[in-house]
Amino acid sequence: MSKKFSLAGMITKDGNSLDLKTGDWRIRYPVHLKEKCKHCMLCVVYCPEDCIRHTEDAKLLGMDLQYCKGCGVCAKVCPFDAIEMKSDV
Repeated sequence: MSKKFSLAGMITKDGNSLDLKTGDWRIRYPVHLKEKCKHCMLCVVYCPEDCIRHTEDAKLLGMDLQYCKGCGVCAKVCPFDAIEMKSDV
């Protein structure tokens, strides 16, 4: 089964990140360190792919690695160092 992609991977429609599982693109991935997390939700706000799962009452559940591209923004913005980037390679 194959999907049709646009020329050179060009994004022609916004808001389609949940249509494509792109987690296999990454070489790094975030690990949620629950004991350090204060559930400030900054990582959720800054994640460009909306990969960080949480409850409606602001409790972080973890990362959806099927869509995470490993950019590391979540780890950079976390004031409690509760997200650590690990290597896939």
